[in-house]
Amino acid sequence: MGSGATSTGSNIITGKWIWTHKHRANGTLERYKARWVLRGLTQRPSVDYDETFNLVVKPATGCSCWLSPTPGPDVKNAFLHGLLTETFYCSQPMGFVDSSRPDMVCRLNKSLYGLKQAPGAWNHRFVAFLLTLGFVEAKSNTSLFI
Repeated sequence: MGSGATSTGSNIITGKWIWTHKHRANGTLERYKARWVLRGLTQRPSVDYDETFNLVVKPATGCSCWLSPTPGPDVKNAFLHGLLTETFYCSQPMGFVDSSRPDMVCRLNKSLYGLKQAPGAWNHRFVAFLLTLGFVEAKSNTSLFI
C-alpha cells in the first residue's frame, strides 16, 4: 500500500514522537517520557471526521474541587482510554516499523493524542461510566451530573 490511503480508501494518519523530561520537585531528572502523537492535521473532513468535540464546563456549574485552592481533577492519559467507533489507520511509529512489512499500517482500537475524535471518545466513555454509577446528566448543562 502506498502512503496516504489504504485499499479501503481510508486516510492514513501520520504521527510523531514527542519526547519530554519529567523532573522531581527539587529539579533533578526523574525519567524520560515518550509519547506517540497523531498529526490530527492530516485527518480529512468528511473522510476521517465530520465534527469535533470540546467539553466546556460552564462557570455557573461550579464544583468545590474546582473552586478550592487545590488543583482540580486530573485524569492521567485520559484521551488514551476513549474507545473508537469508527475505523482509523495510522502509519507505523518511527522506530517500530516492521521491516518485513514496512508498507503496513496500524488500525486504531483506542484513541490517541492528536486524533480529532480523542476528546469526544473519552467524554463518551466517561459519561457512560458516570451513568453506571447512578449519576444523572442535567438537561440544561451536559457537564453537570447529579
